[in-house]
Amino acid sequence: MGFPEGFLWGGATAANQYEGGYLDGGKGLSTLDAITDGSHTVPRKISFKTADGEIKYVTRDQELGKGATGYVDPNQYYPSHVATDFYHHWKEDIALFAEMGFKTFRLSIAWSRLFPRGDEKEPNEEGVKFYEDVFKELRKYDIEPLVTLNHFDMPMYLADEMDGWLDRRVVDYFVNFARVCFTRYKGLVTLWKTFNEINFMRAWNTLGTKAYDDQTRYQALHHVFVASAKTVLLGHVIDPHNLVGMMIAYGTSYPEDCNPDNYMKNIEEMHVKQFFCDVQCRGYYPNYKLKEFERNGVVIEKEEFDDDILLDGTVDFIGFSYYSSGISTIRTDAETTDGNQKRNIKNPHLKANDWGWQIDPVGLRIALNELYDRYELPLFVVENGLGAIDTVEEDGSINDDYRIDYLAAHIAEMKKAVEIDGVELMGYTPWGCIDLVSAGTGEMRKRYGFIYVDMDDEGKGTLKRSKKKSFDWYKKVIASNGEDLSK
Repeated sequence: MGFPEGFLWGGATAANQYEGGYLDGGKGLSTLDAITDGSHTVPRKISFKTADGEIKYVTRDQELGKGATGYVDPNQYYPSHVATDFYHHWKEDIALFAEMGFKTFRLSIAWSRLFPRGDEKEPNEEGVKFYEDVFKELRKYDIEPLVTLNHFDMPMYLADEMDGWLDRRVVDYFVNFARVCFTRYKGLVTLWKTFNEINFMRAWNTLGTKAYDDQTRYQALHHVFVASAKTVLLGHVIDPHNLVGMMIAYGTSYPEDCNPDNYMKNIEEMHVKQFFCDVQCRGYYPNYKLKEFERNGVVIEKEEFDDDILLDGTVDFIGFSYYSSGISTIRTDAETTDGNQKRNIKNPHLKANDWGWQIDPVGLRIALNELYDRYELPLFVVENGLGAIDTVEEDGSINDDYRIDYLAAHIAEMKKAVEIDGVELMGYTPWGCIDLVSAGTGEMRKRYGFIYVDMDDEGKGTLKRSKKKSFDWYKKVIASNGEDLSK
C-alpha cells in the first residue's frame, strides 16, 4: 500500500528562473531575458523596441506591435539574468539535492544556450557540455534527470525575425533542438517533457508572437502541437527507453453552487485546460474546440500530414502543476483572488496564502482523478508548492512550518489518489526546491524552496545556500517513501 517502490521524489526548477548566466558560455538572448521584475501589485513588463526604434515597456498581456524586437535595457534590472545562479553553483546544489535523497530532479534546458539564435544547424558546444556535466553529476548520485525541453522561453532571434511560433519553420528548428538533446544526452536522460504549462503559452514571451488575437495564438499553438508530436516520435526512435510527456497547469475548478448554469460554466472552463491534453493525449482537436473556432472565425492552416503526426505523436505521460483551485460562476460581480498566472473566483471554504492563492489539498486528489479517468495515462505531479516570505532568524535558522504543513497536506491527498483511487502516479517534484525567481511576479521574496538562497528582489545578495527546516522534513518524507509526514 502507499506509494509504489521506485516512486520518483524530487524537486523542480526552470532555467529562466534559476539558471542565470544569461550570456555565459555562448548563450543567446531568450524572450524571457527581456522580462522585468514586478511584485504582487505591480505587473512584470516586456522591454522592446518598436519598428521606429523607440524603447517601450508593456505588460505581458499587451501586444508589442508589428516590427517590434526584444530589447535588453542596460539600465533595467532583469531577474532572470542571474536568478539564483545554478550556472555557477550546480555542483553544490546537486550535492544538497542528493543529501535530501532526491530520486529525480526536474530542470529545463535553455533553448538559446544550445542554439543562440535558434535556427542554427549545429549547437553551441559549450552549452551542450554544460548540461552534459549537470546530467552526469546527477547520475553520480543516482538522481534521474526529468528534463523540460521548453519552459516558456524561445530564442529572441526567432521571435524578432519570424514572429516566433507563428512561423512554420520554427517547428523544424525546435525538432532539431530536440534531436540534439536526445542524441547528445542519450543514456543520461530518459524522462522528457516537451512544453511547460502549454496552456499558458499565449504571448510574446512564450510564443514569440507580437499579436495576441485568437487566430494568431491558435495558429502558433498548432505549430507547438505539431512540434511536440514530432518530438515524441523522434524521442522514441533515438532511444526506445525515452518517455516523452506533456505538461499542463491544472488547477481544479468547482461550480460556485448547484445552479445548472454554473455547472455548465465549469464544464466550459475545464475545456479551456482539457483542450491541450485532448490534443496531446488523444491526438486530435476535440469537437468543442472546433465549434469554438467556427464561431470565432479561427481557421487553422495545416500541412498535409499534420493530423497524422498529432495522432501518432501522442505523449507517454502527463506532467502537471497544481497549486490551488478555482470557482466557476456566471456572476460578473464575484470576488476574485490571485492564482497561478491568472485570477480565480474566491472560494469561501478555503484559506489563501500571502499572494492570494487558495490552498486546497483535496483539489490535488480531485485533479489526479480527473486526469487519470479522462486519459488513462501515467501522471506526474511536476509542480506543487507554497510561495511565502521566509524569515532568517538570528541563529540562521529558517522555520518554514507553513511550507511543511502545505506540502504534507498535499502529499497525504496524493497518497489517497494512489492507494484508494488507483491513480498511476510516477513521482512528485515540488516547485522551487531551491529558492528561485517567481515567474508570476519576478520576486525573490516569494520563496518556495527547501534551500534558502541569499538574493533579494533587487538582485543583491551573496547567493549563499542554507537549509530551511523543510529540508530535513522532506529528507524524512523521501526516506520513508511518503509514509512519515510528521514535523
